[in-house]
Parts: sequence; structure tokens; C-alpha cells
Amino acid sequence: MKHLIIYAHPHQESLNHSLLEATVKALEKNNHEVVVRDLYALKFQPVFTEEDMEAMKAGNTPQDIKVEQEYITQADVITFIYPIWWAGLPAIIKGYVDRVFAYGFAYATGEEGITKLLAGKKGLIINTHGTPSAVYDEIGMTAGLKITSDVGVFDFTGIEPVDHLLFGSIGYLDKEGYKKIFTQIDETIDRHFS
Repeated sequence: MKHLIIYAHPHQESLNHSLLEATVKALEKNNHEVVVRDLYALKFQPVFTEEDMEAMKAGNTPQDIKVEQEYITQADVITFIYPIWWAGLPAIIKGYVDRVFAYGFAYATGEEGITKLLAGKKGLIINTHGTPSAVYDEIGMTAGLKITSDVGVFDFTGIEPVDHLLFGSIGYLDKEGYKKIFTQIDETIDRHFS
């Protein structure tokens, strides 16, 4: 299978980067083809401008958007890896969704409602956050994050969400706690893509 990983974290030494490396390793171990789009390294421009909108309405998709759409078109599985900042997606990945998952590419509308143009693809999301997972579960944040991304982005465009891993207490775990995160990533990849 062809896997596209959309990665968003500014620091190469971050836990998120280690999770990216672990995900790539687990997929390659299972003989999958992996492409990583590191949005910070690419200096991806996240603001969906009036010029973008007008160009796309005229059928002239800007080149940087067209490149990312081609990666999505070729992928069987799309994985997002990013930290939760202020109860949501970092601006760069939100902007990626705004610009790349565009009307006419990822979805369309018609007499029967929404047409999901990315149907047939699978999706995986891996997130980190500093708040303990039990707190996020209790206040409804975990469910909210899953609805926003799994349903609001993936399912809305036809991508089947296969899993959403949310790792809490980042920065406060002991060595065993971090080890469990990497084990869970390996097990998730094996369960869904072996």
C-alpha cells in the first residue's frame, strides 16, 4: 500500500518526530511505500487566500496545492501526525486541510448532498498533548477531537478513519510510559496494515 504521512511539528528533536520515525519504520517493516510531507520543512503556506480561491474557481489550482493533491491522489492511506495545540490542530496543518482538501478535489455538492471524492482511502491520526488523557476523556475533549478530525475531515471527504491515537501527559511520563506509546504505534500499524 502507498502511505502518505502529513507531519506537523517544528522541532526535529520532538517526541512527534520520534513518533513519525517509528510510524515510518513500522510501515516499511510491513513492506509499505511511505511518503512523508513535513509541513514545517516544506515551509508550507497555510493561509487560504482570496487569490487561491479565485484561481481554484477558475480551474487554475495553485502549484503548491496541486503538488499536495497529487500525493493524496496516489495514496491508499493518509496519516496525520501532529500535537494538539489549544484544543485543536496546529495552524499549519489546519491550513493544509483548508487549502488542499478543497472543494472539487476532496468533496463536492450536488442534488443528493455531499459527494465524498476521496472514498476508498483509509486514514490514521496520531496526536500528542500535555493534558492527562483521563482529563481529556472526562471533559469530552477526546471525543471532540475525534469528531473534528475523524468525522469532520476524513469521513466528510470519504476517507475511512481506521484509528485515532491520542497520547496524553506528554512531558510528564516516565520511561515506561513513553515506551508504551511506541508499542501502541507498532501494534496499531500491525493491526490495520500488516
